[in-house]
Amino acid sequence: MTAILESRALTKRYKDITAVEDLSFSIASGEIFSLLGPNGAGKTTTIAMLSTLLIPSSGDALIGGHSILTEAMAVRRLIGIVPQDIALYPELSAQENLLFWGQMYDLEGQQLQERVAQTLARIGLTERAKDRISTFSGGMKRRVNIAAGLLHHPRLLFMDEPTVGIDPQSRRAILDLVKELNREGTSILYTTHYMEEAQELSHRVGIIDHGKLIALGTQAELTRQVGENSTLTLTVDEQDPMPALLEALRAVPEISQASAQANLLTLITPRAEAALAAVVTTLSNAGAHIRSVEVHEPNLETVFLHLTGRALRD
Repeated sequence: MTAILESRALTKRYKDITAVEDLSFSIASGEIFSLLGPNGAGKTTTIAMLSTLLIPSSGDALIGGHSILTEAMAVRRLIGIVPQDIALYPELSAQENLLFWGQMYDLEGQQLQERVAQTLARIGLTERAKDRISTFSGGMKRRVNIAAGLLHHPRLLFMDEPTVGIDPQSRRAILDLVKELNREGTSILYTTHYMEEAQELSHRVGIIDHGKLIALGTQAELTRQVGENSTLTLTVDEQDPMPALLEALRAVPEISQASAQANLLTLITPRAEAALAAVVTTLSNAGAHIRSVEVHEPNLETVFLHLTGRALRD
């Protein structure tokens, strides 16, 4: 299938800090491709470079065959951007915001009016069209933020953490909208640190950490890297001695990797049932107070822990 995007060794450095390093991947036309990684992994910097808002230190990318370095205007006509931060004017209405952004995409007259009306209907906010953005909930603002990137019917849509900080109902609406847009032919680059979103939405996933792409493939291809390993997650008391607990757990033969965040322990094991008894005994002997235990089959969280030695939430 023809690639709508080809990233070629894309790199961004800030003095002594490398935010993105040698990033190479492609997105096929009609594909949802997710960049999955923790906060600070380089996802937003990648979006900024690909959308021509930030000049790479080295490397290049082609979008629809056009270079982001030498053909920025041609690239901008093909893409839509949904930034992580809300890019709306709070004292303007939803309709006024969309009219403004539509004009930025060279829409005008009847076509602009129709696109705004269609997009408001698509995000379920027709009845709130003339209300000021400042009166909207966080989820509603996110939906209008997405609408602004859809007005000109882009071939490739960049969505940077579009569900951060919103309620579950709004999150569900946004995920359903992403799938609907893709069914209609829109290619999507979706960044997230939520493993569940990447698993639900993506045809392929690129796992990014510290600016480097450390794994790439379908979910099935990625989970094969960890074989039949399962993940155990255990919640203990916040007062429990986490460094001592981790040290004890890493000595358990059935545990191949262990990490902790706050009072949550994440363990990888090839034999969950056999490991569970040993883990519970070890934690009890180390003074832990176990509040809950969950067993998960191999997933993208397992892959990230396997590749980095720490949980995706860290």
